[in-house]
Amino acid sequence: MSEGSRRSTRIAAQPKKEEAVVAKPAAVRKPAAKKRSADDADTKEVDTVKAAPATKKTKAAEEKAEALEVIDVGDSLPQNLTLKNEKSEDVNVASLAAEKGVVLFLVPKADTPGCTTQACGFRDIYPDFTSSGYDVYCLSADTPAAQSKWQGKKELPYALLSDPKRVLIGALGAAASGRTARSHFIFEKGGALLHKELPVKAGDSPKLALEFIKSHSS
Repeated sequence: MSEGSRRSTRIAAQPKKEEAVVAKPAAVRKPAAKKRSADDADTKEVDTVKAAPATKKTKAAEEKAEALEVIDVGDSLPQNLTLKNEKSEDVNVASLAAEKGVVLFLVPKADTPGCTTQACGFRDIYPDFTSSGYDVYCLSADTPAAQSKWQGKKELPYALLSDPKRVLIGALGAAASGRTARSHFIFEKGGALLHKELPVKAGDSPKLALEFIKSHSS
């Protein structure tokens, strides 16, 4: 075999250059797949960010829904409001006046000097209220546990209602700057508001409430 023939055979045996280039396009497509994944992640993040304002709006709507219209003389107790008593039992506010009149006295904070004076004042003449056809309830923003402890400590004969968000307290006009104004409200049987003392002194509240009831009943 001639030298030229052997050289031609070796050249023919070598892989063609075009075949080495064929595999490159597959490597080019891989970054495109990664780019789509990154785009998908960006979309998820945008969706998450967009969802946040909707959550805030929902929360604001719920808080607004909790607010009640102002209760003034002649208005009735709210029909769809439930509070906890000192035993953590649910109490429908409208039902309080279903069979008797109601005296709601409001205190800023359980087991403090002024509030104890007011609460014990109602305790000492409690039979005078019940014999006149009125139940007595203490209303505050304290927890049921704090109210229960105070009730036992001072032997309070009436129930205490917990209104931590000051929903009813606010409707009665007794919520200001995150505090509860010392006051009392008298509702006739059926739930209509007859009289209110806002604000009132701790020692005066029980006797003024009883005086109004007796004068109203005569």
